[in-house]
Amino acid sequence: MAWLNYHHLLYFWTVARTGTIANASRELHLSQPTISTQLKTLEEALGQKLFQRAGRRLVMTDVGRTTFRYADEIFRLGRELQESLTRGPMSRQVRFAVGVADVVPKLVAERLLEPAYAAVPDLQLEVHEGNVSQLLVKLALHELDVVISDQPAPHDVKVRAFNHHLGGSGTTFFARANLAGPLKKGFPKSLDGMPMLMPLLGSSSRVLLDEWFDSQGVRPKVVGEFDDSALMKVFGASGRGVFASPTAIEDEVSRQFEVQVVGRTTELKQSYYAISVERRLRHPAVVAVAESARKDVLS
Repeated sequence: MAWLNYHHLLYFWTVARTGTIANASRELHLSQPTISTQLKTLEEALGQKLFQRAGRRLVMTDVGRTTFRYADEIFRLGRELQESLTRGPMSRQVRFAVGVADVVPKLVAERLLEPAYAAVPDLQLEVHEGNVSQLLVKLALHELDVVISDQPAPHDVKVRAFNHHLGGSGTTFFARANLAGPLKKGFPKSLDGMPMLMPLLGSSSRVLLDEWFDSQGVRPKVVGEFDDSALMKVFGASGRGVFASPTAIEDEVSRQFEVQVVGRTTELKQSYYAISVERRLRHPAVVAVAESARKDVLS
């Protein structure tokens, strides 16, 4: 069995953290040639390049970033061991790194992730928001534990991932009181020709909305398009138009943005997924999120 040389790993971790061999040399009180030789030895032992040059700096490769994350965890545990032996046992925080697709409403994300705190008492939540394809790359590099998305992992992203369906929610339409009142009667036909705030063209939620409006024979007047659902709600709260949001967060939206419900439909349903590199979810926080979503949030 091949054993990892932790001295070599420490040299790599220090170079990656400080940015250059010169900086690592000063911190470790070792000569630059010594560190360079040990880095080369580690790369040969792993059979992978950990750095590539960018001018005078060393930039980690994809394998280097993965190695750095493990090294960071290893040396953090080492510090905890020293503290535990010196001062007695201390509770260990559990890191939970989540990627949230930027199309997922922030209130939905908050409700989905909140149960993790109850399941893991000393949780350190780390949330990354962005394009789902970019988040899946981070997932593959083990920089994230899970990705929350409104669609399964796209087939064109060459990442081995498993989709765990969390459930779905119908859709509620909201507007400021002066606009909502007249529109409640005759919904959804009442939305025909009315000012509407919509997600950007091409997004999955926009496709679903457009298809549903077509099926109802309704053509609202699109007065705003947004890639940020929270900003769309702010414009809706100011009276600029009607907007749609998952029924699962209806109470929160009404209270937070001081808007009224125009109408609801279960025909327009948005699904949500937890995407992981594991066929079976194991991280206790991910398990809690999935169970709560299926039993409560998106039941």
